[in-house]
Amino acid sequence: MKEIQVGLIGLGTVGTGVAKILFEKAEHLQSMIGLPLRLKKIADLDLEKDRGLPIPPGILTDRAQAILDDPDISIVIELIGGLEPAGAFIIEALKKGKHVVTANKALLAQKGDEIFGEAVRSRADVGFEASVCGGIPVILALKQGLVANEIESIHGIVNGTSNYILTQMTEAGLPYEEALKEAQAKGYAEADPTLDVEGWDTLHKLAILMHLAYGAPLGKEPIFVEGITGITPLDITYAREFGYRIKLLAVCRKDGNFLEARVHPAMIPSGHMLANVQGAYNALYIHGDSVGDILLYGQGAGMMPTASAVVSDLVEIGRNLANGIARRIPPALSARGFQKKGLALKPFSDVVARYYIRFSALDSPGVLSSISGILGSHRISIASVIQKGRGISSSVPIVMMSHEAKESDVQEAIKEIDRLPVITSRTVIIRVEAPE
Repeated sequence: MKEIQVGLIGLGTVGTGVAKILFEKAEHLQSMIGLPLRLKKIADLDLEKDRGLPIPPGILTDRAQAILDDPDISIVIELIGGLEPAGAFIIEALKKGKHVVTANKALLAQKGDEIFGEAVRSRADVGFEASVCGGIPVILALKQGLVANEIESIHGIVNGTSNYILTQMTEAGLPYEEALKEAQAKGYAEADPTLDVEGWDTLHKLAILMHLAYGAPLGKEPIFVEGITGITPLDITYAREFGYRIKLLAVCRKDGNFLEARVHPAMIPSGHMLANVQGAYNALYIHGDSVGDILLYGQGAGMMPTASAVVSDLVEIGRNLANGIARRIPPALSARGFQKKGLALKPFSDVVARYYIRFSALDSPGVLSSISGILGSHRISIASVIQKGRGISSSVPIVMMSHEAKESDVQEAIKEIDRLPVITSRTVIIRVEAPE
């Protein structure tokens, strides 16, 4: 083999970054691999758009099939996103013996078992470092750096859009709607931000992390998801008074034979490293039984950080090809490993946590005792209470911080309390996490 030829499907933001690195750092990459890494073809539907990048003639095509059918292309990069036709392109490339690099977290989270299964049958590699946390090498850490460990817990801030919005709500005092508009104006949020702010993007990334750490099956296990759209400046203020900051958190924790997994806003102690991850940055806080606690931190999105992760996969696969080997490191664990370990996903109703609970109630005698009585009847004990606003309005906030309680007990208690005639609006709960 004189050179390693690469085909790129998708010349959007990240694709342009990948092409830029491959063109501008060709000599450096060759020194890392031992062979030239040549971008032979780029497929994109828009061939006229100026990407601010000089592309040699004869490389651009509007047919992805031209890459899949080229016998000299040994690595296919998929950067178009979405489930289809991206999934079909990846499967066809693998069946033809081509290696694949993708940043497509949604596709892997939902169809990863099928993709990795085809990779095994075809003896091909699948690189997906860019699918979680952009330029932060979290996939590499779980596949190689932490193999001596049983991963006991993972706590992650893995969506830059939501973290930017919550940072602006905390630091600038903006309401959610204004913080979202600012994120959109700066390019951190899409015109339709649903995947980010409702937690689905975080869920996709958590599913991939769980698969790597525990062999959990992809696309089959239901995981609780709650976004940040219900967070208000009032909750941000009370969190600060209690000594916490609110973050959209991905949580995965091993509890005996159960794996606890969830995505939701969480109050984190303000002195914790995760609480101080600001703006559009990401961080992953991992506890392994041998290594202890580690924090991986950096830019989780953007053209060049994500392109950096894509190229890292290209170099890894290129080194394998240069040495005549493949699948030196399996793309992911077999889902059978999850069953062999006797693991099962813990029902979210059985999760135990501490809770921030904010009631809106009429300012009248006996309200606090009524609420406390219902909480007590559901085995929920209160650690502290804040009540402000007497004489200002007929409806006042009552804020409580609970001791550890079971999710199902909290939900039943809140349903009963919200039926009280003195409650003026739906009760807000935010779970409290202190990652250790």
